[in-house]
Amino acid sequence: MLDATILGCGGTIPLHDRWLSSFLLRLNGKSILIDCGEGTQIALKQAGYTFKPIDAILFTHFHADHISGLAGLLLTMGNEGRTEPVTILCPKGGKQIIPALLIIAPELLFDLDIIELDDVQEHSIAGFQITSFPVQHAVPCFGYSFYIPRRGRFDAKRAMELGVPQSEWSRLQKGECVQLDDRTISPEDVLGEERKG
Repeated sequence: MLDATILGCGGTIPLHDRWLSSFLLRLNGKSILIDCGEGTQIALKQAGYTFKPIDAILFTHFHADHISGLAGLLLTMGNEGRTEPVTILCPKGGKQIIPALLIIAPELLFDLDIIELDDVQEHSIAGFQITSFPVQHAVPCFGYSFYIPRRGRFDAKRAMELGVPQSEWSRLQKGECVQLDDRTISPEDVLGEERKG
């Protein structure tokens, strides 16, 4: 299930009840953060989320109110034991700006894969199909469109015809194969065409 949370929507300075820009998308135990303004860690905690499962951070642009929380967030992710790489999508200049910010966080336990954006691009990250595209702002800026692929509708009648016990249906719906004696039933045998995401 998709969960979308506005963590911060303030501009310039954080307020006691409104943090700076950040937005979290969660899907199947994976998370993508869009922007990381000051106060993002507090907003994440207030929303009841942990830091470790953030797989990607997508920056719209490099004004301070959209990036000032990055160093602290990455340090906290490391302190929570993250060792897997984190992907960062950002406008050009990110390969200089982000390392400069991380001078105060020199010993991260995971790598950063910084991808600078140029025109419209497609990305597949953490179960999301992401399209990045340039938008107008005072500095280089990108917007993001998200698509979540969905498997086809499960055909219970076809599963019964194939002799698949009902206890195995969920495995097929999740994309797993099921072994029945000398036969292997694959998801394609019982799922229809991919549905609109």
